[in-house]
Amino acid sequence: MTRTLLVAGTASHVGKSTVAAGLCRLLADRGVDVAPFKGQNMSNNARVVVRPDAESGDGTDSGSARGGDRWGEIGVSQFVQARAARTTPTTDCNPVLLKPRGDGESQLVLQGEAHDHVPAGTYYEEYWTRAREAAAESYRRLAADNDVIIAEGAGSIGEINLHDRDLANVETADFADAEILLLVDIERGGAFASLYGTIELVPDGLRDRIVGAVITKFRGDPSLLEPGIEEIESRTGVPILGVLPYDDPGLPEEDSVGLPGSEERGVVGDDDGVPADRRLRIAVPRLPRISNATDLEALAAVPGVSVVYLPVDEGGRDGDPAATDPLTGVDADAVVLPGTKNTVDDLLALRAAGYADALAAFDGPIVGLCGGYQLLGERITNAALEGTGEDDVIEGLGLLPVETRFEGEKRLEQTAVPVDGSASPLLSGANGPATGYEIHAGRTEAVGDVTRPLGDSSAASGRVLGTYLHGLFDNESVRAAFLDRVAESAGVDRPTNGVGGGSPSGGAERTGATPSDRAARLVAENVDLAALGEPFVE
Repeated sequence: MTRTLLVAGTASHVGKSTVAAGLCRLLADRGVDVAPFKGQNMSNNARVVVRPDAESGDGTDSGSARGGDRWGEIGVSQFVQARAARTTPTTDCNPVLLKPRGDGESQLVLQGEAHDHVPAGTYYEEYWTRAREAAAESYRRLAADNDVIIAEGAGSIGEINLHDRDLANVETADFADAEILLLVDIERGGAFASLYGTIELVPDGLRDRIVGAVITKFRGDPSLLEPGIEEIESRTGVPILGVLPYDDPGLPEEDSVGLPGSEERGVVGDDDGVPADRRLRIAVPRLPRISNATDLEALAAVPGVSVVYLPVDEGGRDGDPAATDPLTGVDADAVVLPGTKNTVDDLLALRAAGYADALAAFDGPIVGLCGGYQLLGERITNAALEGTGEDDVIEGLGLLPVETRFEGEKRLEQTAVPVDGSASPLLSGANGPATGYEIHAGRTEAVGDVTRPLGDSSAASGRVLGTYLHGLFDNESVRAAFLDRVAESAGVDRPTNGVGGGSPSGGAERTGATPSDRAARLVAENVDLAALGEPFVE
């Protein structure tokens, strides 16, 4: 019999992904066959993985997610958790993925295959039964091949308005016959009240499945919590199995909740002690519909590099072309345009916020990743397929002589591309190949002279580079070459110790431990795993 532990929460962002990844690594290191599972996820940070029911391939051919092709997409947390479990991530790890695109709609992805853009009401009325069947089927496949499934819930398991359709929590606990480990974030305040209320509000059939609770993100002396712990255990009968100190193992963010809002400025990576005169500042417009923002985490992990998220006010500048340049006061050494779930609408938002003029006047390196690559071009055709308006042709930022045409099918592919450092001054000295993945709906072609420093998935002209390769900066050679060129352009003598940095999505950190190892240690040192019995204890 496969044992399933559902890591559920009293709210979103309470540490479920971290604890699930840590448990996966602990069990894998003890020789247990373990796999992660999240029945339903909502995230625009996705990864391309194999589909268990797909035709076998050589790992290099591309195609859409339709028609039984090799590739599908899942949320980044289940990808990372599968790696933590030392197993191959597949679409079964996250069979239902909702990718928000604005205006109350999300793209529905079932077992890796992209379907329609649907409002929440339509999803529950027309697709939810099918989604539940897909989730149950994927769980059964995973359970057949593993001794333990570490399932991750979503949001709060105590949302009484959703209990009849809560796929990630209630339904998963039901069809997986799962035990439940309940997490509560004390940093938010009111942790004991939240924990008590959640336990009281879970469906009657799940109450006896709760085997314990863990308090997360605590700063201070854990002994201060003892009176509250004793009281909550007495009132609920649920044991508190641990208190996790506030710590960031470096796992990638599941969604944009951890990023600054689209109307505020925020900095990531400026807490490493490197003085200001030796820092590089990479400006990133915080697109309203940003996706795969984890592409920037590898840069922020490098000592001496700050990733500065800039606001993109969709309200615009009220028609005043003399309004403040959005890059003013940033002292940016380079600009990276990230991916977006809705290229057309984010392009219009950038224009309204003054970025078209600001980027045209910027004389430093500019890189566009996936949707950001599309934004850099001369124009977008068949734009109504992607945006919320009716215009068929939208003028791009005009920084690269390329044109993007949107099509109905996605391109999904894990890939390795050749690196030609001589084809772009931004990558001079880099070598390859560079590995990553593509996940996009548009096709981009040159309409002028460009070079191809990263194969056909890229275009470059002077100080501007665009590519469809997600995970570009996870490649150490590319990352180091890019930062060296940025430093030269800015006249900054950046640190050479730890120059390569680390990739929060799985590379070695400055400490030498991977994020999964750190998550495992965090759990092992602070949670009473003996209370969970075998195989959680040796």
